[in-house]
Amino acid sequence: MSFKKWWLISLGVALLLATVSPLASSSPDGLERVAEDHAFIDTAQSSPFEIIADYVFPGVENEAAATILAGWTGVLVMFGAVYGFSWLITRKRASKPSVSG
Repeated sequence: MSFKKWWLISLGVALLLATVSPLASSSPDGLERVAEDHAFIDTAQSSPFEIIADYVFPGVENEAAATILAGWTGVLVMFGAVYGFSWLITRKRASKPSVSG
């Protein structure tokens, strides 16, 4: 399988998972559930900055759609970072002359 095809398939799978995962359960995530069960959720403090607070894309009224958009945004940002990093590594390796024994 080619390098490019592998990346495209990986991106497609990640976007599919980001689409269906918010629809899987209405229960809070693990850390939030523990905080609720042990009654310390009210002591939580907000982060100094929140890009996508509570995994809900701002400005979208439908909560499921807002969560899916937040997931897609996260997938695309991380995909871009990992792809770019791997491209730099591959390019750096290709530019080094090979040493044969």
